[in-house]
Amino acid sequence: MQIDELRAFAALARAGRFTAAAEALAVSQPTLSRRVQRLERAFGAKLVVRASEGVVLTEAGRRALAHVERALAALSSAVAEVGDLGGEPRGAVSVGALPTVGTYALPPVIATFHRRYPQVRLTVREGFSDALEALVAGGELDLAFINYPPQHGELSARRLWVEDYLLAVPPRHRLAGKRRVALEDLLDEPFVVIPGTRAMHAVTALAAARGRTPIVALETDNLASVARMVEAGLGVALVPRLMTGERRGWRAHLVALKEPAVRREVALVHRGAGYLTAAARALRDVIVATTRARA
Repeated sequence: MQIDELRAFAALARAGRFTAAAEALAVSQPTLSRRVQRLERAFGAKLVVRASEGVVLTEAGRRALAHVERALAALSSAVAEVGDLGGEPRGAVSVGALPTVGTYALPPVIATFHRRYPQVRLTVREGFSDALEALVAGGELDLAFINYPPQHGELSARRLWVEDYLLAVPPRHRLAGKRRVALEDLLDEPFVVIPGTRAMHAVTALAAARGRTPIVALETDNLASVARMVEAGLGVALVPRLMTGERRGWRAHLVALKEPAVRREVALVHRGAGYLTAAARALRDVIVATTRARA
């Protein structure tokens, strides 16, 4: 059995779809499929079956998954232990980040870290909170910025900062001149959204309590698109304050939300100090030190 085969199976089991698992591992779907098939031959049993909703684990797959995850965790721990023998940060470190964090908060952190430890090779992967958490839990990322609290109780989490969301509205919009607006006043507005954000969860919950459904004009996973679509008049958007610092070239109007405001807590997670190499611990310390001002 090869390590890439174990990782392929673990990623597929977590994602439930070949497309999502291949993207998480940064490989093609045929490559992922071949790795899983090789692992099935090694086990002598079918581990997954395709279904209309994605991929389903067989009974053999469910039993194998627990052992595969333990094997990956043990390997990661061994790498960390051996990497610490010299004490000096070196090797590779992987960190995951929410899109806004990766775009607006992480670059100065990485720059500081690189100046101190130029011999460490860094990999940054952006994604949504649940997916990043799963990658950390599976040992495929050393650290990740996610929404607090984590869903995996076994992960070590440190809250870094809390920030509120602002409402972005098109020029000449009826709310453009307001200082503050209530979330309830937005239920008749079309939204430009990045799916899965804390802000849209709050809007959806409020709408459901009123027997309504939010109006979604456009979904996107691109931060720049959110700003440009709002400016073009397609709808309004709720964006974290981090994304709007010093207005960052926004031509849309930004309006604060009345209490109770919508906020998110950003945390740094990992599988525990025992799983961190010297390089990963050094990156964790730089992240904590450089983001302390936001707390």
